[in-house]
Parts: sequence; structure tokens; C-alpha cells
Amino acid sequence: MTQALLGAGELVKLDLRRDRIMIPVWVYALTATAASTAYSFRHLYDTPQSRLEFATAVANNASTRAMYGPVHDPSTIGGLTAWRLVTIGATLVGVMSVLVVMRHTRADEEAGRLELISAGVVGRHAALAAGVLVALIASLAVGLGAAIGLIAVGMPTVGSLAFGLSWCTAGLFFAAVAAVAAQLSESARTANAIADVGPSWLSWASPIGWAQQLRPFAGERWWVFGVAVGAAALIGWGGFALAGRRDLGAGLLPPRPGPARGELHGPVALAWRLQRGTLLGWTAGFAIYGVAIGGLADGVTAIVGSSESTRKILEEMGGAKGIVDAFLATAMGILGLVVAGYAVQAVLRLRVEETALRAEPVLATRVGRIRWACSHVLFAVVGSVLILAAAGLGAGLAHGLRSHDVGQQLPRVLGAALVQVPAAWVLAGVTLVLFGLAPRFTAVAWGVLGGCLLLGQLGPVLKLAQWAMDISPFTHVPKLPGSALSVAPLVGLTAVAVVAAAVGLAGFRRRDVG
Repeated sequence: MTQALLGAGELVKLDLRRDRIMIPVWVYALTATAASTAYSFRHLYDTPQSRLEFATAVANNASTRAMYGPVHDPSTIGGLTAWRLVTIGATLVGVMSVLVVMRHTRADEEAGRLELISAGVVGRHAALAAGVLVALIASLAVGLGAAIGLIAVGMPTVGSLAFGLSWCTAGLFFAAVAAVAAQLSESARTANAIADVGPSWLSWASPIGWAQQLRPFAGERWWVFGVAVGAAALIGWGGFALAGRRDLGAGLLPPRPGPARGELHGPVALAWRLQRGTLLGWTAGFAIYGVAIGGLADGVTAIVGSSESTRKILEEMGGAKGIVDAFLATAMGILGLVVAGYAVQAVLRLRVEETALRAEPVLATRVGRIRWACSHVLFAVVGSVLILAAAGLGAGLAHGLRSHDVGQQLPRVLGAALVQVPAAWVLAGVTLVLFGLAPRFTAVAWGVLGGCLLLGQLGPVLKLAQWAMDISPFTHVPKLPGSALSVAPLVGLTAVAVVAAAVGLAGFRRRDVG
């Protein structure tokens, strides 16, 4: 076994160097989210009565319980923070772990890099061990950062450490599942999908459930972490065992044969083949989440309770006088930010195809550079509309049914979702500029998105200057429903996106491929 792990230490250093931007961004974003949420709760619900009213409203709302789980201790700020973030944070850390493991195992294997590395003095399992170890380091960094952030804003030390450990639990387990999934399919995309759905079979087999059962700030159950470590160790051992039973570049599951005749009639058809799984998954997920948001809307007044600070912040973020409209406007704004992540991802597919040397054979045909690039940009543009429309339809239908006014509420909420599209297009345009002019720095697009997220979520709370808020394109989006629709900002944002796209395409046309 020692021989099989030969060179793993050097590969860990290499992997950490390759992830020197991605991992710190994850750590910073999640740490800031944990600290800012605790800080907000501390100022919004500063009395035991307001916290109990809030928790009671949450317990009586099925949509809220479905999204965040139960409030284990409503009497403390830490208990409310854990309720709000443990599930979401554990899910995000799990996604991070899957991406890290797949990036340094199956993706490198699919691109041919791992075969070159294996030609040196490197053991059979060194790359897998390095990928898993880097994912664990990233998970520990996120957990430690979250704990330090919570302690910094006045949360109890023990509960803060348990909170950070709850996120680490998910990262640990998902890394082990990704190690197994990487052996099953010869495609990194398929392996990612297997890793995403695997742990949801049983409630107690899910790291998300374990993260909740740790109960930070509510009588911590440290033994749950031991269960997670044991399960992850067993599954991870299975991943290493499977790795020794297949050929390099192959998967244990046989690939599905393609059609007898070619079906790709141009770059758009090829882009659809590459982008369709991501687009359909995002659309389905947003439709479900939209239904949850719509079901929650009518109960938001009870959830806010007597907290005038929460009402004020919701109305500032949503720009509406009515608390329900303010909540819907805020929720649609957040969904718009998340959809911008899809737009960035869709455009970055160009860079993935380029670095994997799959773009050159396509461009060697009669397909021009601009035509090829536009085929992927098309899905960033149209996909953003489809995803937000699905969220708006789901939220509008659910809210309309609960308020017995589908005819009026459905178009209002759908419009609130669709006005977010031009801002998402701006982020896609920025990504295309980076791809065309500075392809080595395309990862900066994620940093730009993170900056917009922080400005949108923390700007009203921290009372930032308006010029700072205006940096984010989402600041200029009309706050619907509840406010007047202003077309000028939407036209301006669309114009900025078009100009940025033109600059990016011009840069790509002039630079060398690769």
C-alpha cells in the first residue's frame, strides 16, 4: 500500500497550487456568510421574545422547515444561526469536496494529464489520495474559518467549533463518495452527478442529516462526527479498492454506446450536447426552489414577527412597502445572483474545451471561432432566461394558490424573476471578456460573482455607501414585485452585457488558441 501511495505528498502540493484561488474563495465566502448571518440575527432579534416568535413561526411553516430543518434552540442567536446555515453550508461544502476530488482525479484522467504523471515515480493510488486529502484540507479550512468568524462576532466557542465541524462532516463524507464515483464512470460529468445524488438514499446516510444532528449551540452531539468519520473511512476504502480494479482512463461502468449515425449538425448542437445536463438540472432545481419560496411567502409576516429591524432590511433589499412583496423581491434577487453562477459556468465551458484540447479539432473545420464561442454563449443567455422563468413560474403558482389569486400573482412573481436576467448577462459578459483577453484568469469571474453576492447581502445590513452598492449590476435591477417597473436600467444592463460580449469575442478572435 505504501508503494501505491508513492508521490502523494508532491501531488498534494501540486493540487493545492492549482486550487490556490478556488479554495480561498470558498473559505472566504462561507466564513463571511456564517459571521454575517450571526451578526444579523444578533441585531435583528435582540430579545428572547422576538427570537421565540421567529422560531414559532418557522416551526409552523412547512416550506421553511423543509428548506432549513427544525430550530433546535430558539432562545439563542447561535441556535438561530445554526438553523439558518447548517443545511445550506453543509450542502455547499459537500459540493466543494466533490468538485475538488473530481478535478484532481477523474477530470485529470479524462484530460490525459494523469497518464503523464503516472509515467513518473508515482504510485497507483497517489492521485486519488492527493485529491481526497486536498478536499479534506479545504473542508477543514472552511470549518475552522466559520468557527473563527462566529467566535469573532460573539458566539460561544464550543458551539462555534461544533458549527464548523458540522460543515466539515459533509465535506468529509462527500469527498469519500466522490472517491468512489470517480471510479465508476470514465466521464467527469457523469461521476459528478453520481456523487451528488449518492448520499441521499437514507436520512441517516446523508451527511446533511449528520450535520443537523450535531446540534451546534443546542447540546452538541460530538459522537455524530465519529459516525461520519467511520462511514467516510469505509466508503473511502471502497474507492481505493475499486481504483485498483480498473484500467487508467476507463470506468467500472461501461460507457453507453452512441447513436449509429452522427446527430451533431453544427456547433450549437455540440454545445447543446455538452450543456444540456447542466441546464436541465438547474432548471428543475430552480422550479422546485421557486415552489418553496412561493409557499413561504404568505407566512413571512409571521416569521418576521415583531422585529422592526428585519422588516426594514427586507424592505430596503426588496424595495417594496409590503412585507410579502419585499420578501419575494429579495428572494428573486438572490435567485438572480445564483443564476449568474450558471451563466458564468456556461461561458467558462469555452475555456474547459480549450484547455482539454477539444476546441482545436472543431476549429480546424469550417467552424469559425466566433461561431463556436457564440454557440456556448447562447446557452448562457437563453439558459438564464429559462432557469429564472422556471423559478418565477414555480413561486408565482405556489404563492397564487396559497393566496387564492393565481391570475394576479403568477405574472407579478414571474416578472420579478425575469427582470434579474440582464444582470446575470452582465456577469456572463465579464466572464467572456476574461476568456477573450486574459484566459489564464477566467477564474476571477467567480470572484466577481462573489463580490456581487456580498454587496447584495451585506450592503443593506452594513449600510455601505451607494457608490459601492452600485458596483453590482443587481443593484440596478427594479425591485419587483411591489415597485414600479423601470425599463431604462434593464436596457442599460443589457447594453453593458452586449458590449462586454463583443469585447470578449474580439479578443478571442485575435489571440492564440490554448
